[in-house]
Amino acid sequence: MYRNILVALDGSESSQRALDEVLRIGASPGTCVRLVHVSDTSALASYPVHYRRQVQGAAQRVLNAAQERLREAGIACDSKLEETRTPDDSIALTLQRCAEHMHADLVVMGTHGRGGLTRLVLGSVAEAFLRRSTCAVLLMRSASQT
Repeated sequence: MYRNILVALDGSESSQRALDEVLRIGASPGTCVRLVHVSDTSALASYPVHYRRQVQGAAQRVLNAAQERLREAGIACDSKLEETRTPDDSIALTLQRCAEHMHADLVVMGTHGRGGLTRLVLGSVAEAFLRRSTCAVLLMRSASQT
């Protein structure tokens, strides 16, 4: 039984499937579910402030909608909007810190399933997280990838 579940959300179809899976798994009394969205501050640094605020607003709406879905299903949860700390930091490392801080038993996240040059250029948050994880990780692909 999982007691501390972290769900990484980025607004993508695969992250919504991760949320769906947490709803399917359900949660027993005493289970802590934390929804997390991580913004890469170094990637946003070159954009105007109003654009960064729009990105943060969109991220908060994703978290609010997910929190509402879990609460409607009777699953207690909280949410947190996180940011990378330095230019060398990454979304995967930030998620790892969140998982360690909450003593997560399970992390559920989407994977975009990129391959080839796209994966080489953009990297894989899921893969980088999985390589360092000290807890169970459940990766969900979008329906179009299955």
